[in-house]
Amino acid sequence: MGAFEEAKGKAKQAAGDLTDNPDLKREGDAQEARGEAEREATEARAEAKAHEVKAKEKEMEQEAAEEAK
Repeated sequence: MGAFEEAKGKAKQAAGDLTDNPDLKREGDAQEARGEAEREATEARAEAKAHEVKAKEKEMEQEAAEEAK
């Protein structure tokens, strides 16, 4: 969703530039920033999930090693 918002914001910025409409350009700036924040948050959640999976793997390895003793 974030990348789509970024693209819409850039389109609004361009339209604002072409039509000399500062309100549309500002709206595009804000929409692009919101999209970027959404994309970054999604990436951070995905990275956190990957770390959780890796930690669970290590925990299972440790449990298996302890049981093998």
